Amino acid sequence: MGKVVLIYPKRDGRVLGRVPGSPYTLMRLASLVPPGIPVEIWDENWADLPYHRLRPGDLVGITSMTNSIDRARQIGLRAREHGATIVVGGVHATLCPEDVAQWADVVNVGEAYRTWPQIVQDHFSGGAHPFYHDEAWNSLEGVAPLTDHVIAQVQENHRYWTPYLEITRGCPRNCSFCTAIRVSGQKMRLRPIEEVVEEIQRRQIRRFFLTDDNFGLNFRLNPDYIVALFRALAKLPLTGWTAQAEQMVGKYPELLDLAREAHLDKFFIGFESVNPRNKRNLGGKARGLQDEYRQVIKTCHDHGIGVVGLFVFGFDEDTLETFEETWKFIRESELDSVSVTVLTPFPGTPQRAELERAGRLLDVPWSYYDTAHVTFIPKQMTVEELKQGYDWLCRKVYSPHRIIQRGLRTLSRYPLTRRSRKLMVSFGTDLGYWRTYRYRYAT
Repeated sequence: MGKVVLIYPKRDGRVLGRVPGSPYTLMRLASLVPPGIPVEIWDENWADLPYHRLRPGDLVGITSMTNSIDRARQIGLRAREHGATIVVGGVHATLCPEDVAQWADVVNVGEAYRTWPQIVQDHFSGGAHPFYHDEAWNSLEGVAPLTDHVIAQVQENHRYWTPYLEITRGCPRNCSFCTAIRVSGQKMRLRPIEEVVEEIQRRQIRRFFLTDDNFGLNFRLNPDYIVALFRALAKLPLTGWTAQAEQMVGKYPELLDLAREAHLDKFFIGFESVNPRNKRNLGGKARGLQDEYRQVIKTCHDHGIGVVGLFVFGFDEDTLETFEETWKFIRESELDSVSVTVLTPFPGTPQRAELERAGRLLDVPWSYYDTAHVTFIPKQMTVEELKQGYDWLCRKVYSPHRIIQRGLRTLSRYPLTRRSRKLMVSFGTDLGYWRTYRYRYAT
């Protein structure tokens, strides 16, 4: 019998000796491999891939987003030369299975937590089928608990700066540019709190980033669950964690207090645009109203929670003035960190379908779908103007002066006794976005 090898294609590599985030999805899939079948996780961000260790009969699984699918293809073809069977899953395989099927032996569409064990069984008992689908969006209870063997193999507390964790999945919103509901479903699903706590304790992690697409929406949809979760996390010796949200979290001050007690450091909030004419594309979670944005930021700060502002550029109502207006808002809003990205028409989204019908998609490689390249023709700007406007804003937002200014302001909100432990959370997010912009836009 051969072995199972799960591979994460290289994206950003190491930063100061560690990889930014752990291969959480592969850890969960590796834990589903039946006992008796050897399983290994190869993260190309940590080390070069040892292709020489592959043998005929091995099953190689690759997970990939759209911007790394070209690299996934190179890995798959190289692994096949050694006789391995190639399975590809993840965001791009779910959104664009026909593209992946051109070179992969097996394509998994959907979450894979229920189809992956079947793929492994089929492979080692005679041969897997070309396609598997898992889009039922079933309950998260008992789904893919991590095994001690996998935790020990990955060594995430040694190799990775930030362990990833999932608590909820799905998003009822339908933003025209977002892949969330196409990949995780439109129904919000919740992991049992006791399973979340048990996983944190067994992994021995003290801080983490939630991969949940819209964790903060649970403040409105599932407040009782959030209260119980925060009270359970408050009892753990965590040093901090972060989650994605939308601005409505500012309407729940009592939950923000519990979040702070549960060691939550900051929310990544999708303000998306300061241009109110773009609200049609924002799925109801933002309206471009700057006064409302300022109030949300102030409320979170008043309750001890930091805010990372997320902004997207290239909507049909955007002009060059949108960059200037956003920069003015960022300067005056006291955000703790900032993410600025280019609208990216990912496969399977209404945004892409609309641009495709209008003949506005550019013929560029999938690697450009990293939210830092322009991949379509804007409506009220030229392609070059969108590039230049984005570059101009990035230079403003990620200048050393502004990163230091925001980091010191964030650090000042912590008590003196905790500041030495909060250096990374105060400066790390902006430095990560700066590195991402510099690294990707050089290609």
